[in-house]
Amino acid sequence: MIDGLNLVLDLAVPEHHEEGGTYIVPGHGRICDEFDVLEYRDMVTIIRDRVQAMVKKGMTLDQVKAARPTRDYDSRYGATSGPWTTDMFVEAVCEVAGE
Repeated sequence: MIDGLNLVLDLAVPEHHEEGGTYIVPGHGRICDEFDVLEYRDMVTIIRDRVQAMVKKGMTLDQVKAARPTRDYDSRYGATSGPWTTDMFVEAVCEVAGE
């Protein structure tokens, strides 16, 4: 996912370089600009790093969830219901971090 976000950032033209810059139209959610993608990529990277550190310490999935590695971002990106919840995100990150 991070590689994909980096590719989008590589392809996007910044607002200050050309007529308002590139707008990114995601599969769901609102239309974004390069800065929105940058913030999201940074959030995913930070949470990945936090979860990796917890997994390396031997924490279980339940312990990682209880530690709330997404807490700083829950108000903006978190969800407790719907097709993709914060718990599902943490589970996916743990799965990758445990490989």
